[in-house]
Amino acid sequence: MKLQQLRTLVEVARQSLNLSRAAQTLHISQPALSKQILQLEDELGVKIFVRNGKRFVDVTAPGREILSIAERILLEARNMKEVTAEFHQETAGSLTMATTHTQARYALPPVVRRFMKQYPQVRLSLRQGSPTQIAEQVIHGQADLAIATEALDMYDQLVMLPCYEWNRCVVVPPDHPLLAMKRVTLEAMVKYPIITYDFAFTGRSTMQHAFETRGLTPDIVLTAIDADVIKTYVELGLGIGIIAQMAFDPKRDRGLQAIDASHLFEPNTTRIGIRRGTYLRAFVYDFIEMFAPHLTRPVVDAAMAAASARA
Repeated sequence: MKLQQLRTLVEVARQSLNLSRAAQTLHISQPALSKQILQLEDELGVKIFVRNGKRFVDVTAPGREILSIAERILLEARNMKEVTAEFHQETAGSLTMATTHTQARYALPPVVRRFMKQYPQVRLSLRQGSPTQIAEQVIHGQADLAIATEALDMYDQLVMLPCYEWNRCVVVPPDHPLLAMKRVTLEAMVKYPIITYDFAFTGRSTMQHAFETRGLTPDIVLTAIDADVIKTYVELGLGIGIIAQMAFDPKRDRGLQAIDASHLFEPNTTRIGIRRGTYLRAFVYDFIEMFAPHLTRPVVDAAMAAASARA
C-alpha cells in the first residue's frame, strides 16, 4: 500500500467518481489511475468502487470505510511533514486560505499585510469560492483555513472558531426615498426591487427569515457573489442593495448612500474552519490571532482538543 494509491482513491471520490477529472488533477493518465485502484483493491481483497463497465458508479460499503481511513492517513502524513518543517524552519512555509469574496476584499487585506510583513518567507495563497466550496477545500487538504460566514458549521470534519459578528446595510442612490426615513423598515424596502448576495454565499436564513417573519415577500431581481457587483447595479437604478456593512466605503462608493439595517436583520458570525486533527504551525496560530485577537493559541488548542474528544 502506497500513499499515492490513497491519494488517487480519495481524489476519485472527491471528483464524484469522474476518473478523467481525477486523473487530470493528479497529473497522471487515466489508465495509470485505474491501475493504482485495482492494485489497492487486490491488496485489500475488497472492491472499493461499484463499476458499470469501465465507469465507477458508486462506492461500496467497505469502500466508504476505506475512504475515511485513507483521508485520515493522508492527513497524518501531511501533519508529519508540517512537524518536520516547523522544526527546521519555524518562519518559512506556506499558508493557503479558502475564503469568500467579501472576506478577501474587505476583512482580510490589513491582516494579510501585517502577516506578510512579519513572515516574509511564508508563501501566502488565497482561494475564493462559495462557503461550501471552501469548506470542501479544507476538508480535502487543498487549503489550511476556511474563512466564511455560512455553511462551515454543516461539516463535522471542521473545527469552528467564531471570529466576529457583522450586519447588513442597505445601499441606495443619493436621491432615493428611503433616505428620508428616520428608521428604514422592511415594509418600506419591499416596495423596491432588491439586489443582494447569491444565497449560495450568504444563505437564506438571516435575511429571508426577517422578511418571512413579517409576512413579506421581497422582490429579489438580481443576486451576485460580489458586493461590488451589487453596488454597480444599484448605481444603474436596478434596485436597492443589501450588503455587508463592511463592504460599503463612503470614499469609494461616492455614488451611493448607506442606510443602517442592523435593526432589521440578526447579526451574522464569520468563522474560521480548520480540519479536525490538523497540525498547525506557529505562523498559522499567529495568522488566526491577527484576524481574531481573542483566538489565541490556547483557545484554538482547546477547541481542537474538544473536537477530537467528540469524534
